[in-house]
Amino acid sequence: MKNLKDILYKVSLEHIVGNTDVSVNAIQFDSRKIQQGDCFVAQKGVTVNGHLFIEKAISLGATSIVCEDLPVQLVDAVTYVVVKDSNSALAIMASNFFDVPSSKLKLIGVTGTNGKTTIASLLYQLFKKAGHKVGLLSTVKILVNTQEYTTTHTTPDSVTINSYLKQMVDAGVTYCFMEVSSHGIHQKRTHGLCFEGGVFTNLSHDHLDYHNSFAAYRDVKKAFFDSLPASAFALVNVDDKNGNVMLQNTKASKKTYALKTLADYKGRVLEKSMSGTLLTVNGVEVWSKLIGTFNAYNLLAIVGVADTCGLEHMEVLRLVSELESVSGRFQYAISKSGIIAIVDYAHTPDALKNVLETITDIKQSTEKIITVVGCGGDRDKSKRPKMAMIASQLSNQAIFTSDNPRTEDAQTIIDEMEIGVAKENIGKTLAIVDRKQAIKTACKLSESGDVILIAGKGHENYQEINGERFHFDDLEVVTACFNQLNK
Repeated sequence: MKNLKDILYKVSLEHIVGNTDVSVNAIQFDSRKIQQGDCFVAQKGVTVNGHLFIEKAISLGATSIVCEDLPVQLVDAVTYVVVKDSNSALAIMASNFFDVPSSKLKLIGVTGTNGKTTIASLLYQLFKKAGHKVGLLSTVKILVNTQEYTTTHTTPDSVTINSYLKQMVDAGVTYCFMEVSSHGIHQKRTHGLCFEGGVFTNLSHDHLDYHNSFAAYRDVKKAFFDSLPASAFALVNVDDKNGNVMLQNTKASKKTYALKTLADYKGRVLEKSMSGTLLTVNGVEVWSKLIGTFNAYNLLAIVGVADTCGLEHMEVLRLVSELESVSGRFQYAISKSGIIAIVDYAHTPDALKNVLETITDIKQSTEKIITVVGCGGDRDKSKRPKMAMIASQLSNQAIFTSDNPRTEDAQTIIDEMEIGVAKENIGKTLAIVDRKQAIKTACKLSESGDVILIAGKGHENYQEINGERFHFDDLEVVTACFNQLNK
């Protein structure tokens, strides 16, 4: 329990009606969760305006309301705090409520289109191997040292973030690695957090349904680096043309990594195979179990962060060789007859292209690539034809199927994907709405040495159809197919 006056510290206040010297049991932004003595923060969301639920929140026991617009009818026993921006206010209040936990550990944010989960998760692994107590806030899971929790968003809401950070501080965690999504930045979920550093991976086509333009998407990512203090570091991939954009206005110390251009952490890939990658980092050879050029970039970022945080350089390179791949990121199974099935989260055009080019680089010329891919419903429609174009161009056979159709018709999504297929590649494509059947078909079409890429869902163990989630795990399904077909 905290005092309202204390948790409003540093919040941009417009107007107050009532007494701020009152106790707050908890901060809520969902009126359905309100209990007696809670503070309700009314946000103007993308689809729902929280101001419409102020009356309900009070009826359930809220004794203080934080809002942008004061209600017409006021309740005498309730304190009303009018703020300029409810999203920012919620973030600062949540941080204050949990005693500003981000200032008591070293919080490092990873942002970009692709690679966030891999970098954050591998940094967790590396620092843990180096003897630190570590935390992770990622798409795949949340970890408070060794205690694991499930997650629903790449970047959780402000209250959840600060709640877990407080748990980490209480558990003696010294470093926390956190994925920072464009939605999270734009909705101010990370506002008020004290970051030790930020990492930029790359920028490509994603979330344009939300941000409306690539420039807006880029500028939201840039805002994260603009907000870093001079005491922090900003580590960016300068092979991506947006890397230097991220550094333009940051006060943080600037660090770079690259494979193609000069950088503080310069890498060169020497060998690629299905067993791993041999590369140099600033001229020193290191072997990694991770596969492909895109993972070489991820490894450079990891080395850069570890170095900047003061870990011993040669020990970092040694630990890199021990790191295991992340769930749903280039995970693979091999059948009895030598068919390789790769499950990857690639759900953007650039990520799909990177994975398929990696497979092409390491397979034999006589071996086929069969790609099973879909696109999510209620999300950026403009990437659908691009995903299909890439899959059909870079595969011997592309099977378009459902991903998480959500409230959309799965066949309609596939129809919109097929628009992107060039005439000369139409003969290489199939459309099978049922994802399980699509994976079975890929297994039946494959022979020894062939590679089946199952893209789009990665670590997800469900399919979301018409508001319901059904258990579905790509790796489970393809492994069962191999066993049934005795391939």
